[in-house]
Amino acid sequence: MSQWAKVQQSPNIFRQMQQYYPPHFPMEVRYFLCQWIEEQQWDQIDESNHQYAELILNDMLTLLRQKAEELTSQEFFIIRMKLEESVQKLDSIVKTNPMEMVQVIKNCLAMEQKIIEQAEQTTQQQQLNQDLPASDQQGTNEKIMNAIHELLQKTKVTENDSKNLQHKQESFIIRFSDCQRFTGQLQQLSQMPNSQEKINKEAQLRQQKEQIDFQLAQMAQEILHLRVALSKKYEVTIVHLQELQKEILDNELISWKRRQQLAGNGLVMDSTSIDTLQNWCENLADLIWQNRQQIKKSTQLQQQLPIKFPDGEEDILPRLNDTITGLLSSLVTSTFIVEHQPPQVLKKDARFGAVVRLLVGGKLNVHMNPPQVKATIISENQAKDLLRNDVKAKNDTSGDILNNTGIMEFQPGNGQLSISFRNMQLKKIKRADKKGSEAVTEEKFCILFQSEFSVGGNELVFQVWTLSLPVVVTVHGNQECNATATVLWDNAFAEPGRIPFNVPDQVDWSHLADQLNMKFMSHTGKGLSATNLSYIASKLFGNKDSSMVSWTQFNKDTLSGRSFTFWEWFYAIQKLTKEHLKDLWNDEAIIGFVSKNQAQDWLSNRPMGTFLLRFSDSEIGGITIAWTGERQEVWNLAPFTSKDFHIRGLADRIKDLNSLVYLYPNKPKDSVFSKYYTSTVEPVINDGYIRANLKTTLPDHLTTSGEMERQPFSPETVYDMNPNSVQNMDELPMTPDMSRGLAEMDLNHLTEFLPDDIGIPEIDVQQLLVNSYIDSRVVMD
Repeated sequence: MSQWAKVQQSPNIFRQMQQYYPPHFPMEVRYFLCQWIEEQQWDQIDESNHQYAELILNDMLTLLRQKAEELTSQEFFIIRMKLEESVQKLDSIVKTNPMEMVQVIKNCLAMEQKIIEQAEQTTQQQQLNQDLPASDQQGTNEKIMNAIHELLQKTKVTENDSKNLQHKQESFIIRFSDCQRFTGQLQQLSQMPNSQEKINKEAQLRQQKEQIDFQLAQMAQEILHLRVALSKKYEVTIVHLQELQKEILDNELISWKRRQQLAGNGLVMDSTSIDTLQNWCENLADLIWQNRQQIKKSTQLQQQLPIKFPDGEEDILPRLNDTITGLLSSLVTSTFIVEHQPPQVLKKDARFGAVVRLLVGGKLNVHMNPPQVKATIISENQAKDLLRNDVKAKNDTSGDILNNTGIMEFQPGNGQLSISFRNMQLKKIKRADKKGSEAVTEEKFCILFQSEFSVGGNELVFQVWTLSLPVVVTVHGNQECNATATVLWDNAFAEPGRIPFNVPDQVDWSHLADQLNMKFMSHTGKGLSATNLSYIASKLFGNKDSSMVSWTQFNKDTLSGRSFTFWEWFYAIQKLTKEHLKDLWNDEAIIGFVSKNQAQDWLSNRPMGTFLLRFSDSEIGGITIAWTGERQEVWNLAPFTSKDFHIRGLADRIKDLNSLVYLYPNKPKDSVFSKYYTSTVEPVINDGYIRANLKTTLPDHLTTSGEMERQPFSPETVYDMNPNSVQNMDELPMTPDMSRGLAEMDLNHLTEFLPDDIGIPEIDVQQLLVNSYIDSRVVMD
């Protein structure tokens, strides 16, 4: 970016500079001749080349007159008059004291540079302060920002060296033209008749030519030396650019992608980290682009004035140009990323979204011609072909996605160039042949995002693409559990740079435990304790002494004596807790992960009515209540599941059961659960009907003294149909036969007593009653 462009870009800098431009050199002159003024070597003009100063200033006046004549429109009348007035003032100064005018221009340019540098340092410091979190990441941020600052200084040095080299080369060309002029004069003299005057003139010209030839030889050596020195500086800068790019792309960006992958398992990401990455990448892109332009300029200078390199010296500019162009290409393609991933369990025909971002788009002005992005779904094998640089792979697809194309949008406020796909829909999926016993929920796909754009006025064209995290496509809700297992395992144990989508078949339990804890915490708000994880490990290993868990053990083999896998058991508990027990879990009212035998040991020496809540071993997605009976025996209520809690919450069920007094070890139950009790419903509503109440009870012989029967009974849900009735139904000793009889009553009559807010649409009343009265059991351990 030119110096004047930086002045114009900042209103603050522009306002500061107005006071430094004198009336005879107003900012209008600087504006209209901005490029020409910056191309001149003002620092090289001193009293020794007075005539050269006058020549340059006369060229400036000529350009100003031309510019004034071009402003013929009436709307530019005032500006044209201003320029013509400036030409008159400048013309008089140039004729009397051209060095004074040169000094004025030097001062203005120097002041511009000083103010710009101060503003850039302030901006960099603000960015640095903003990007540095108060964590261990601060050291990395400081390291990268320091490296960027050092490279900025190196780039400024080489830019000044390049300008100096250009000036030297221009001086050489001028001297060379003088030499040619003397050569031409000597040729003319050789054709004239011999005379003393001719001899004297010829001797004088030859002497002058020899002096110029000597000067040219010295200047050529100096230019060659400057070229070699400048090339070596570029080489050093490129080495540092490579190191910085490796740190940003291979370490920080890969680390961000890894955290994004773990976020699929519940990791909480810092939302500002992607903006910090963009800041680094934009600074890096700017540095690479500036150095590439300088190398191109040096190459052009060498072509304008070819000077043979001495033996042993190599022209390294072509190699440096290839290297830095490769750096730019790698930076652009690597920073085309998926900012927000599509859902990794992707249901066919469901709408889904994703956000794709180019971290260097704003800095390289890609937004001036916004590129189009296309999304397609590809299989695992197609992803492998793509990474093998198979040209055909970019056109492969494994399904059809609606609304899969769009134009990237630029946000000037934050400099982001991105596209948000909001309404994509997978309409068709083509599955691969099964591998052995592999289920469809183990088959992985991904979303491929592709685009093409150019930079530098179509000088460089980039074809970019990026892959989403693996997705598992389902067609029914009952596939979600196993699909989630595939995604969790892949997110947890995928390694950077892997072949898509390879994951280890066996992992250490401690690593899996971390992921289960992270997943459970993200869904419920509270993680798993060491005691919880120890019990969970016992579900996986049983009595086996092992620390390695295989994928088959995790989600293919059923648990001993059960019809479900470990993951199905864990997933159902997680889902139940998230949907119905989240508050109680966070309040530590639920012990949850404890075996039946361990619960019995804990309760066997506690006072009667002490109870605890644990997740069922036998009922998938169930939670049971274990409590101490009158004779220190431990009873276990048949597990409640999600369908039970749609009818009546766990806290209200605990409130109903008077046999439950203390939450283990000794907390009065009301002190723990009262805040979760629902309020009593008014018995009479607007239509005059009496509202029925649901209540959980135990059989009478479990709530009275005397010998307990060994026959299992269920908790009974009874309906208080008439509060004024002499014989309420909850006072009757309900037997299984009576329960079945009640369930077979006239449904039209019975539904009058069901609450309107029962919360289940199209409820099967008969099945509900049968389940409530008959299916659940109380068993004595």
